[in-house]
Amino acid sequence: MNYHTRKWIKPEDLNPNHTLFGGRLLQWIDEEAALYAIVQLETPRCVTKYISEINFVSSAKQGDIIEIGIEAIDFGNTSITLTCDVRNMMTRQTIITIDKIIFVGVDESGKPTRHGKTKIEFVSDRLKDQENNF
Repeated sequence: MNYHTRKWIKPEDLNPNHTLFGGRLLQWIDEEAALYAIVQLETPRCVTKYISEINFVSSAKQGDIIEIGIEAIDFGNTSITLTCDVRNMMTRQTIITIDKIIFVGVDESGKPTRHGKTKIEFVSDRLKDQENNF
């Protein structure tokens, strides 16, 4: 699992129990997963189609730094399926797990569009391929 994003838990991220508000965390996860899908599918438009059961394992409190991990686990014709794990950066304790998040690439009118991807690609490898074609 690659952990690309870190968030510092601030007062505005807390619920009345003074722990991380689950809705805020889900917002961060959806945004991070969307960005990951857009980069992998090389499309400017992706929509969230499905999020499986969300397992809140532990919480975070003000001042904690969390890491959001995203990994591609499957590619469909128009979709990408991701898994997510969020952990406390300092303790490595899991905060939340989501088995499946599915994004679909869409065209300007919102219709699913084929992407032709079958595996994870890294931007650095794409740049090397472009250099080799010159």
